[in-house]
Amino acid sequence: MMSSYQIVDNRFITPTPAGAYYAVSSQTDDVARKLLFHLLIQRNTQPFALDKLRSWGFDESGDDVLDLIYRMQNLGWIQGSVVSRDAPSGTLEEEVPQLLEALTINGKALLADSEGFYLATHGFPHEAAEEVSALSADLAKLHERHNGLLKNNLSITMSAWGLVDAAGNSQLGFWPIYIGSSRFVLVLSGLPNLNQSSFVDLVWLLGRRYAQVGSE
Repeated sequence: MMSSYQIVDNRFITPTPAGAYYAVSSQTDDVARKLLFHLLIQRNTQPFALDKLRSWGFDESGDDVLDLIYRMQNLGWIQGSVVSRDAPSGTLEEEVPQLLEALTINGKALLADSEGFYLATHGFPHEAAEEVSALSADLAKLHERHNGLLKNNLSITMSAWGLVDAAGNSQLGFWPIYIGSSRFVLVLSGLPNLNQSSFVDLVWLLGRRYAQVGSE
C-alpha cells in the first residue's frame, strides 16, 4: 500500500547540484545513482510518474520506488519543479566554458579527459591548461595505485584531490566525473562553487553527449 506517501501532481523530477555530483562522482553502482543518471541523459526534465520509473527498470513494488524517491528527496539529491527544463544544447566548445566560469570563485576552471587533454577551459592560459590537464591524469593514476589504502584502510571513498593552503582551503582541486565508461576531471582554481545549476547543466551536457542510450 502507498497510503503513507502523498504524490504531488504536476511535478517534474529534477536533480539538484548535490544529486548531479553523487551521480557522477563514482563508478560504484547503486539504485539511486542509476536513477539520477537516467534523469541526466533525458532531453528534458521528466514528469514524476511511477510508470516512467518502471520503464527505466525501476520495477519494484510501488512502495519500494516511493521509498527511494522519498530518501533521495530527503538527501537533497532531487527536487520537484512546476515547470520542465530542456537539456542544455550546443557543442561542448560553445557551452562548457561559460558553465565552468560559475563553478569557482575566481572563474578559473577546466574540463579534462582521461588522457590528460583539456576539452574546455575558462580563465586558464593555454599553456597552463595543458599542464594542469596532464597533472589531472597523473593524479588519477596515483589515486588508482593507492585506492586500496584510501578506501579499505582509511575508509576514504572520495576520489577528488586538492592542493590546499595552511587553513585547508582549496587552491587547486581535481574532481573526477564518470559518465558511463568515460572519465573526465573538473579542475577548479580557488574555492569550489559546485552548488550551482551550472554544475547540473555540465553533467547533463556530458551525459547527453557520452551516454545517450536510454534517453528520450
